Amino acid sequence: MNKANIETLLAHDSERNPNGAVVPPIFQNSLFTFENWDAIDEAFDHRMDSFIYTRGRNPTVKLVEEKLAALCGGEKAQLFPSGMAAISAAILHCVNAGDHIVTIKNLYGPANNFISSYLKPKFNVEVTYVTGKEVSDFEHAIRPNTRLIYLESPSSAVFSLQDIEAIAQLAKDRGIKTLIDNTWASPIFQKPLAMGIDLEMHSCSKYIGGHSDVVAGLIVGTKEDVESISLKEFEWIGAKIAPFEAWLLLRSLRTLPIRMKQHQENAQAVARFLENHPKVQLIRYPGANSFDQKELAKKQMTGFTGLMSFQLKTNDLEKIKAFVNSLKYFHLGVSWGGHESLIYAPAISYLKELSPEQFTSLGISLGDMRISVGLENKEDLIGDLDRALELV
Repeated sequence: MNKANIETLLAHDSERNPNGAVVPPIFQNSLFTFENWDAIDEAFDHRMDSFIYTRGRNPTVKLVEEKLAALCGGEKAQLFPSGMAAISAAILHCVNAGDHIVTIKNLYGPANNFISSYLKPKFNVEVTYVTGKEVSDFEHAIRPNTRLIYLESPSSAVFSLQDIEAIAQLAKDRGIKTLIDNTWASPIFQKPLAMGIDLEMHSCSKYIGGHSDVVAGLIVGTKEDVESISLKEFEWIGAKIAPFEAWLLLRSLRTLPIRMKQHQENAQAVARFLENHPKVQLIRYPGANSFDQKELAKKQMTGFTGLMSFQLKTNDLEKIKAFVNSLKYFHLGVSWGGHESLIYAPAISYLKELSPEQFTSLGISLGDMRISVGLENKEDLIGDLDRALELV
């Protein structure tokens, strides 16, 4: 990749396209043919750089991976068909049967289930959950068989931060791999690899995709780590991303920097409104003035995205439902990071998956609302929330 600034890198292609096409073609084919025996024999000797079968390498996918690796500051990137496929592959790369993982309590639900409900009973992989706000939380949890520290900063639901640089150094000193879910901040606002993290993961369905029309995942890291994942967990499990989905991500990357600026502007306006509303108990957003880890947020992030949560001053389920159902521009849905604004109540799914005690231990309540602030006019979004809050 060239040394252009990131906005320019994402807006232009690294190679000249056929016939002067301004948009790269989609290589929507399952296999690639060769002129003779020696040519295909040579390709198998250099599988990571050759196009043989699209389950392995594909030109469209490769182009997007190169851009994403440069964006994150990594040596190599591997795309997956979903964020969970990327998470599972990265964890499997780092641990073997009988190993130990240290991670945070407010981890993304499916990732938590993969560790605790799948790896633990099938492969005796142990896990210790920590609050994670203090580096000492991780230090005290490390065991002789600890092989992975898994971070998510900010974390799900409560948006607490971990000191990425300090934890990465702690892990390196002990020969432990580090993996971070960096989906919330996006590669625009946080660079974990530059802080010493080994593997960075993204759900590309969120800000990288940005249009709510593609599901994909990403792992970025060193050439050695990513190629090992590509040749083993990626190929052997068959977690292939389709060329068309990769092409949609390429489309989205062209506008990623400018979209993130608008998400931030809108979200900070919404956060200020919620901080001062009498029907709101508290707000959880790293970009808010009231955020309790504000200094750490400023230290390791260069900006703040559109996902936040707030707590209504009620646990009356009928009032909570009335609030959610009356919203016009915040649509009710489970994902986030797209152009549209969304709202979701964690209690809807958490109470189906967790006991009441486990739910309470997460530090959230029936009145907790998660919102993804999209690209609409910020005054319209604030007005929508203001009208709905009258019903609380």
